[in-house]
Amino acid sequence: MSDIQDSEANLPREPGPAKPASAPAPAADATAASAAPPAAQAPQNPQPGPGAQPAAQAAQHQPPPHSPLPPPPHHAGDAPWAQTWRFFAARLRALSDKAGRRVMQRTLKIGVSARIFHPESGAKGLRSKTLQYLEESIAQWVMSRDVLVFMIPTVNTNGMVHPSNIRLRDYAKHLDGLVLQGGADVSPQSYAQAATRPEWSGDRVRDMYELELLHEFIEAGKPVLGICRGCQLINVAFGGTLYQDIATDVPTAIPHVNDQYDSNYHALQFPQGSSLASLVKTENAMVNSIHHQAVRDVGRDLSIEAVSGPDQIVEAIRYRKAPFVMGLQWHPEFHRAGGADLLDCTPILDSFLRAARETRF
Repeated sequence: MSDIQDSEANLPREPGPAKPASAPAPAADATAASAAPPAAQAPQNPQPGPGAQPAAQAAQHQPPPHSPLPPPPHHAGDAPWAQTWRFFAARLRALSDKAGRRVMQRTLKIGVSARIFHPESGAKGLRSKTLQYLEESIAQWVMSRDVLVFMIPTVNTNGMVHPSNIRLRDYAKHLDGLVLQGGADVSPQSYAQAATRPEWSGDRVRDMYELELLHEFIEAGKPVLGICRGCQLINVAFGGTLYQDIATDVPTAIPHVNDQYDSNYHALQFPQGSSLASLVKTENAMVNSIHHQAVRDVGRDLSIEAVSGPDQIVEAIRYRKAPFVMGLQWHPEFHRAGGADLLDCTPILDSFLRAARETRF
């Protein structure tokens, strides 16, 4: 129906000509008329046009009537204290998740044990003092993965000049992992033996400091990576012993130290089931060799992860009862990352730092 037809349909109609009044019907006819069924009434609403919506569809678009009662809560039958407890529990979970994300995003803090220069007899100036320091390459290697490095000094609670209540366990509490760097020989006294030659007496003072540091980090559940001397110290910490001098104790061994220093290389072999082999994903590896001492009797709960190919001298160990406590006899900090000649030790560093992130709670 057009718009004009719609408007005409709504106009009032003029009455037609009046019909003549008929004569009254007989009584019988009136009775019959009353008995007849009433005629069907025409619908009051006009038939909708083509552009109009069906009534059922229009009803669907009408907003539902407002309910005077709100929908019941999910825990309508709970006591007020239960609802309060759920609120605080949800809030606590949210705060805990937020704190956990912040902890995981915080830059790792890795401690490195100190090398120690003891005062020289009769020396003057700086050489008359005890010096504690880091070798640059070990710090740069660890920092290459964008972590912070802190040298951990020895502590002296009975110092005459500057006594302190700080303990090594405080460093283990606040740092995320420990690297034991190389340096002086381990003293034979630390594994209940006597030095076979005076020059192999080692550094007992540093041994005591690093052994305590090692045990504090393991007790705190933090990862430890020992380099060269650090590898030997891990073995001694668990009851192992050392060759005081490889050339003397193992005459058939290749030279593990010479004047070439970190340019002295040899091949590695990985025993069956070595986790280190699966970590570096290679069977043929070359490493530097700068040590005249080495693991002899392996300590308890330690596994051999790599040996020197030519002579089977132990080159890597792992403590089985901790997430990550590993010792490497070579110096990975002197290997170039991605280099073709020497083993790329970046996967080892990444595994150590991953353990630090996972155990930082």
